[in-house]
Amino acid sequence: MQKKPLIVCENLVKIYKVADLEVVALQGLDLLVERGEMLGIVGTSGSGKSTLMNILGGLDRPSAGRVSVDDIDLLSLSDSAMTLYQRAKVGFVWQQTSRNLIPYLTALENVELPMSMAWVTNRKQKRDWAEELLDAVGLYERRFHRLTQLSGGEQQRVAIAVALANKPVLLLGDEPTGEVDSVTSQAIMDTFRRLAQRMDLTTIIVTHDPRIATQVDRVVAIRDGKISTETIRQVGQLEKAMAGKRPDQRVEVGQVEPVGDGEKVGETPVEKPVEEHLDITLQEFVVLDSAGRLQIPREVRDQLGIGKRAHLEIGENCIIIRPAAGQEGEQVGKLTLEEQIAMLFEQDSAPQHKPGSLKRLKRK
Repeated sequence: MQKKPLIVCENLVKIYKVADLEVVALQGLDLLVERGEMLGIVGTSGSGKSTLMNILGGLDRPSAGRVSVDDIDLLSLSDSAMTLYQRAKVGFVWQQTSRNLIPYLTALENVELPMSMAWVTNRKQKRDWAEELLDAVGLYERRFHRLTQLSGGEQQRVAIAVALANKPVLLLGDEPTGEVDSVTSQAIMDTFRRLAQRMDLTTIIVTHDPRIATQVDRVVAIRDGKISTETIRQVGQLEKAMAGKRPDQRVEVGQVEPVGDGEKVGETPVEKPVEEHLDITLQEFVVLDSAGRLQIPREVRDQLGIGKRAHLEIGENCIIIRPAAGQEGEQVGKLTLEEQIAMLFEQDSAPQHKPGSLKRLKRK
């Protein structure tokens, strides 16, 4: 029997109102996330990725559409029910340490705090689970240290333990590696992946870093409030055989040793990290929404000269999109405002306007 997805988003819309201005952050977004999946979300600033994360975390509500997490319809929850959802179902790891941890508490006390907020009164139960989580992120020996005694990477690993204190089904990370160096970033991502496998967590990480594709099961790119592309991480047989090993473990592999004048003989067993021998391939797909629409990246349209219109042809097991004559993308950018309006209508039915009205429109 096929498992139900943990997260279902259908035609999700979010509109922000600032004074008299409306900003559409999500425009009919569709997304399914399986249980236990580790998903990365990438996109430029303003693309809608943080808005999506806030909605999934219960920090914001969509303007329209449907969103459910673990069979809970988030649109139907009252404010008090939403608070319970945030406390029991979701864990957050933010980029800024100040949003994750309380500086005057020790690492152990920080992990215990969410359990106290969830009315867990058994002190031994809280202490045992907090110590187990700190051990899982590799910080058991530093459990009595305060934040000033921990490095940035260690603080983020404590934050992961805090996020998991109430055993959520969904773990959300908002740029969790944005303020650390590349080595520490890799250690944090390894921690995410190891805990996701160990605890059967569904993990979503929002980031600007495109390199996340090698760290997660799938990456979706958001452009203009919709899912535009999807990159799936496919593993080879060697990685599957090593599924039970940590990325930082070392394995014995054969290495050809040079001898004398460039001659190579035999193989000598050498220990190397597991990560160096993972056979990983990335396959990128264009995503169609529920209405069958897809987004063609601007750079591709510009390169091919595709403007407002294009020809669609059915080929052998494929669909061919060709630019329409006279509709080159480079020309559209050079047209006057009057000419661009005329392109939206047939020439014989273009809207009439008084002389100078468009100039007034420009000034507004």
